[in-house]
Amino acid sequence: MAASHDLATDPALQEALLTVRRGTQFFGRKLNELPDDALQAPSLLPEWTRAHVIAHVGYNARAIARLMKWANTGNETPMYSSWDARNAEIEHGAALSPKELRNLYTDSAAQLDAAWRDTPPDAWEHHVKTAQGRTVPASETVWMRTREIWIHAVDLNNGAAFVQIPAHVLNRLLQEITGAWKSRGDDKDLLLKVTDASTVTEFGDLGSDNPDVISGTLADITAFAAGRSTKGITSSKQQSPTAPRWL
Repeated sequence: MAASHDLATDPALQEALLTVRRGTQFFGRKLNELPDDALQAPSLLPEWTRAHVIAHVGYNARAIARLMKWANTGNETPMYSSWDARNAEIEHGAALSPKELRNLYTDSAAQLDAAWRDTPPDAWEHHVKTAQGRTVPASETVWMRTREIWIHAVDLNNGAAFVQIPAHVLNRLLQEITGAWKSRGDDKDLLLKVTDASTVTEFGDLGSDNPDVISGTLADITAFAAGRSTKGITSSKQQSPTAPRWL
């Protein structure tokens, strides 16, 4: 019988599950505000309609649920059989009827939430592999989904904004993005300054003698770093700055 409450006992994990569930509710609200005839309109992602975003978020929940099955059973169940299969699945989902798309979102979200709820404490430490090939503990799936659900709520192009994403999610996201830049050497002479923290917080090439300083609020800087927007930011060198690629 499925548990009626989370089996996880770690306080930090419980807090992370609360954050991802808030994101699921937020995405669901922005989706429910859209009439059926608006789902094929453009999203904020190039070449993707809102339907593509919804399909991707739905199938992503199923993919992460497969990782939780892996963690709980020990039987390897990858997120996707291949990137081509993942992309084909999204294209298929984007062509579903509005009712089917909405059901995909709600059913897959419920499936994933049940998988998390029913995972005992020890299984959260079992290792699984992400679609990018990283080996991580199953607890990392909560952050993987948190990142997806909050950002893609904005990508739905229905009025959601990065300023509505919890600050601790934005902070971790910004650290992750700038860390990826650094690992590839893409952050050379690029310094991000967050101006609405209690003290100015800096990310990027902290050792540069002559950096391009991009300044803005935490929400605006994170949106810029994620390649979503240049609204609200200023650059010390460029009129129209472009962030390095994230993923």
